[in-house]
Amino acid sequence: MVVFWFFLYIIPIGLWITAVFSGVSVSLLDLTVMRFRKVPPSLIVKSLILATKAGIKDVTSQNLETHFLAHGNLVNVIKALIVADKANLNMNFKQTTAIDLAGRDVLKAVQVSVTPYIIIVPAITAVSMDGIQLIAEARVTVRTNLAQLVGGAGEETIQARVGQGIISKIGNTAHYLQVLEKPEEISKEVLANGLDSGTAYEILSIDIADINIGKNIGAKLQIDQAQADLDIANAKAEERRAMAVALEQEMLARIEESHAKLILAEAAIPSALSEAFRNGRLFKGFRP
Repeated sequence: MVVFWFFLYIIPIGLWITAVFSGVSVSLLDLTVMRFRKVPPSLIVKSLILATKAGIKDVTSQNLETHFLAHGNLVNVIKALIVADKANLNMNFKQTTAIDLAGRDVLKAVQVSVTPYIIIVPAITAVSMDGIQLIAEARVTVRTNLAQLVGGAGEETIQARVGQGIISKIGNTAHYLQVLEKPEEISKEVLANGLDSGTAYEILSIDIADINIGKNIGAKLQIDQAQADLDIANAKAEERRAMAVALEQEMLARIEESHAKLILAEAAIPSALSEAFRNGRLFKGFRP
């Protein structure tokens, strides 16, 4: 029994019979060799049956083995091909496997291509020319661009570009009320800039979901500037006062120095008179 079970495991006759009755062309030898290649024959046969019943023509057992050995997701690839075929999308097995091996969820990508997907852009803060801060929330409706899915940028790039476009448009608006009155103008201008270039998505629409009024940045900047000017003026006044105090201290020092010299001079007069008297010079030449 063990030998018989091992024989059936190595040579999957039951799986081959299932493939034959399902209209799948695969030889018993190929199924047997798959075991030695560490490829599960059941997965290959099931994928072939699914593709054959869905009318996918360019799928062979060799292609499926190659993709499996490349660590691809066969189930997702086959399902993506079926969805693309039903939606009349121009996709083949080679393109689908390339997207899968690039690390993309190929099934989700095809589904998004059929059913548009909404990317929510986080709240964006911008300031109009009159200094009023506006906080905008946007919704971007996209669908997958299958031709640029391999190597194309993802959702983060779309969010960043849309945010940049909204900030630029609000910043070029003279008055914040113009933005509140016609938010669709933001969508039109941002959408016309071709923000989906080089990305894996095609932007269908950009909708401004909500706009809130924030702070009066212009007034705050003016207040800060006035405070800065006042601080500068106070600093200059303090500098002049310090210079005046220093000059006053210098003048007082000079006066005290002169006064000290005067006292010394006055103190020297009696000594000089005494010296002159002793030497007889005090009354020399004096004639009554």
